[in-house]
Amino acid sequence: MASSNRSQLAESGDDREQPLLTHLLELRQRLIRAMLGFIIVLLPLAYYARQLYHALAEPLLGLLPAGGSMIATEVASPFITPLKLAALVAFAISLPWVLYQVWAFVAPGLYRNERKLIIPLLVTSTLLFYVGVAFAYFLVLPRIFEFFLSVSPSGVAVMTDISHYLTFVIRLFMAFGLAFETPVAIVLLAWTGFVTPQKLAGQRQYVLVGVFIVAAIITPPDILSQCVLAVSMYLLYEMGIVWARWVLRAKASAGSGGSG
Repeated sequence: MASSNRSQLAESGDDREQPLLTHLLELRQRLIRAMLGFIIVLLPLAYYARQLYHALAEPLLGLLPAGGSMIATEVASPFITPLKLAALVAFAISLPWVLYQVWAFVAPGLYRNERKLIIPLLVTSTLLFYVGVAFAYFLVLPRIFEFFLSVSPSGVAVMTDISHYLTFVIRLFMAFGLAFETPVAIVLLAWTGFVTPQKLAGQRQYVLVGVFIVAAIITPPDILSQCVLAVSMYLLYEMGIVWARWVLRAKASAGSGGSG
């Protein structure tokens, strides 16, 4: 009798361990797939790493005086810096595939209404991040470098180090990419009940002042670029409020339908 009880306990322990082992195996499979997707994108980009860096440096190179150029202050910088950029670009391109692997792993444990919310959030957040990076590259960088060169003392040759330039640009891209995630953040806050769209709408006047202050801090002292960034951030805020209202109405209707 005691032996049969021990065998039953052992079988129940195996049943509890089996799902954990299954999840770990699936997690490993998803991580491998995500890594393979990144590597597949990285290989061709690594071959064109120098061309990629030249495209990234174009906003500065186009403003340098005749004969001006960038420099490399470290021995390995001409090789490592373009390769680092290729890896970052590869990650940005493969990001939808990586997010899909994450989604495929966590989706079975979510409720149906959570799945309906997360899929649009993943797609929208990715697109908004890309838009923010493009905004910084095409509109902000030329303005910033134009200002920096205009205030450079006479007789000083501007020769930027390639690794420092990459660090500066990537930080700017991240700042603008994350700033453009404002609608997604608002929807998540409203979904969790931390804030309401009505409360956010009542703070419009403060947000309007705040976005202009933020734009004045992170952009050069140029009125056009400041206004473009501030207006964009405010429109994203309004977009987040509208989206949050729609999401909460859909959540309320789904809840009433489920209760009925």
